[in-house]
Amino acid sequence: MTKVTSVIAFIGRALARTAAVLPMLLIAVAPLNAQTISTVEILHRTAAAVPGCAHWTPVGVCFWLECSVVGCTVTTSPKVGHYRPDAVVSVFNELGANPWNEARAGFGALQRGTAAALMSRLAGLLVNSAGNRSDGRTAGGEHTNLIFREADVIGHPLSALDALFATGNVICHSDTTPGMPYFQSALDALAWRSDLPESLYPASVIPGRRELGSWPAYTWGPIHPRTGWAVQSDEAKAAALIAQRAADIATRERQPHLYRSMASTASNTGQQIWPPGPLTEADATTGQWQMLSPTAESSCAAFGENDITSATSWGGDRIAEGGDYVWNLWRPYRCCASNGALFLFSIDAVPFP
Repeated sequence: MTKVTSVIAFIGRALARTAAVLPMLLIAVAPLNAQTISTVEILHRTAAAVPGCAHWTPVGVCFWLECSVVGCTVTTSPKVGHYRPDAVVSVFNELGANPWNEARAGFGALQRGTAAALMSRLAGLLVNSAGNRSDGRTAGGEHTNLIFREADVIGHPLSALDALFATGNVICHSDTTPGMPYFQSALDALAWRSDLPESLYPASVIPGRRELGSWPAYTWGPIHPRTGWAVQSDEAKAAALIAQRAADIATRERQPHLYRSMASTASNTGQQIWPPGPLTEADATTGQWQMLSPTAESSCAAFGENDITSATSWGGDRIAEGGDYVWNLWRPYRCCASNGALFLFSIDAVPFP
């Protein structure tokens, strides 16, 4: 336990110093409103969540083959597991207006221009207002719960620090690249605003298939169709559902959308890595969420909580005044540091995640 505590403290101290090694990400951008968030704030809030979200665990032992002119020997290295923040997922109102300041500065104009070019050819679909962006509240005596939001999935800036943890097998390297856009609804404008081709999935037409929650007892909404539209009286739940959909696309390969997959690719990291699989709703072993804005949380959980018997809705104190939301997506990794020329096998003594 002492070793685990010291590792968590070490990670937290390193995260708190990340601004010094991320100059290219720290663009000076004036906030548009109180709901925006900067890279520095994201890193600080990520650091605060390490004890509650990382779950660093000694898992087992890896075996390696090391050969020289005098023969070959089998060596070992420890195998560890932990969650790490792979992506910043933003859900927001207007095209190009990501509440993450640096992402807005880097991609906002491109998103607006690309979406305008795509949608100008399609009659009946609006570019700057895709429909009713209701916040689920009563207006003019009529309660409206049809909600639309844009969404971005961008590589977490923490991944730029992987090189600092190359020794000691403290941290598993991430699959993601810092600042890399993996999914942007503006570039996937047609599919994100329509039911095509999402309506062809069985889960889009069969009630209870792939629900965020436990259907029919309670549900936040269906994962399919994976669009920016949600029918939900709780705006924060609708935003969470849309974030889950965007990450569902980004963590899978060969989906009928315009995006870049976060699925593992071969890289020379000096580690043997067992990366996370696709994100699955209501399954914390595939990924957990930490809200960064409008509420700064220091714990992680899967979406889909049953709040039927609670005094207030899950989204009660999480509703953003401007309708914009930002989360960290933490995903589980297992790895061991290279200690030989050829990886042989590993033995797990502790299940993870």
